[in-house]
Amino acid sequence: MLRVLTLSTLFPNAEQPTFGVFVESQILALAARPGVEVRVINPIPMPPFPLSLHARYRVLRVLPREENWKGLRVSRPPMRVLPGLSGRFNPALLVQAARATIRRWREEGFDFDLIDAQFFYPDGPAAAQLSEEFGVPFSIKARGADIHYWGSRRGCRRRILEAAAQAGGLLAVSKSLCRDMAAMGMDPEKIAVHYTGCDLDRFRPEDREAGKALLGVAGPLVVSLGALIPRKGHALVIEAMAELPGVTLLVAGAGPDQARLTALIRARGLEGRVRLLGNLPHAQLPGILTAADVMALASESEGLANAWIEAMACGTPVVTPDVDGAPEAIDHPAAGRLLQERTPAAIAAAIRAILADPPAPSAVRACAERFTWQRNALQLQQHLERVAEAGPRRRPEPAPVAAPHATPGT
Repeated sequence: MLRVLTLSTLFPNAEQPTFGVFVESQILALAARPGVEVRVINPIPMPPFPLSLHARYRVLRVLPREENWKGLRVSRPPMRVLPGLSGRFNPALLVQAARATIRRWREEGFDFDLIDAQFFYPDGPAAAQLSEEFGVPFSIKARGADIHYWGSRRGCRRRILEAAAQAGGLLAVSKSLCRDMAAMGMDPEKIAVHYTGCDLDRFRPEDREAGKALLGVAGPLVVSLGALIPRKGHALVIEAMAELPGVTLLVAGAGPDQARLTALIRARGLEGRVRLLGNLPHAQLPGILTAADVMALASESEGLANAWIEAMACGTPVVTPDVDGAPEAIDHPAAGRLLQERTPAAIAAAIRAILADPPAPSAVRACAERFTWQRNALQLQQHLERVAEAGPRRRPEPAPVAAPHATPGT
């Protein structure tokens, strides 16, 4: 039996059911493997009072501290943070949040073999410290922004590299990200590519015209998926619509750019053809993707976007910049177009070319069929078993040391 303690700051909950759904899918697939037991620690960021009363955090205060989530044992301890200020301290804050749960689970008999950190920051450095405390090896997975963003921040890069050096194994969602990690100074011999998966039964081609009718769309349809943040480039796709008369754009996602994008749609006179749908349940995405003629995502960077794979699985070609892991996913003419320029004109030209000569949905679908959660889970299990077998011998966890003059809240 392989017993895995998964540490993930991004994981769905009752108030945020789509928050990290790709992490959830990976862990559920791993837990379904024979001979594997998985428990998850998903710290919930919570600032001190009265900041905790803000709407963003207030809804999270009601989450259960521990629950059975789709068959997984999930602990959600509060993680004390200071919004916008505590980034460099988040690994230590995560350790403080997770430590009590780990001790309790150990006492209950969950004698885990290793720690599986789902992101490089802050999960990776936290896993390194917890690994030292509890005498087990650990693995870290890199997904993109955790390397490209946090790896460039002062005070965080060093912690990332130290954790990488201590880890028993490293994973990356694309070959491109492997190269970026090695360029940072990580040992390339420790890094393995671990591609994402896709539910090919749920994401599959359906009647495109019937799907458009359900959405109230007539004519060509473009869909864009992702958080409404500058890095995703939704503004560029909206600008491209001005060059594509008669084409409708639906954007699924939520985030701080919503007001700016709404103003842009109004300024370009696109209210009748561009709709912001908000944050949709993951179960609704297949219906939108199967109805679309093109999925356009103008991201500045992506490790390897699940949205690319899910779109292709639905028979919908992708338009996206030639960045990071995009060439590894969009690796066949039927899969879509890779943009050499990240501009509205280039996006519009690529969409126009696909609409003029659309690939067969079956050919697009074939480009996604190598990305399955079953394959993802098998590779992850094999990787974690190697890390566990090569890891340090167990040793008793240290007894808690009482601070002689501690006061509440210190």
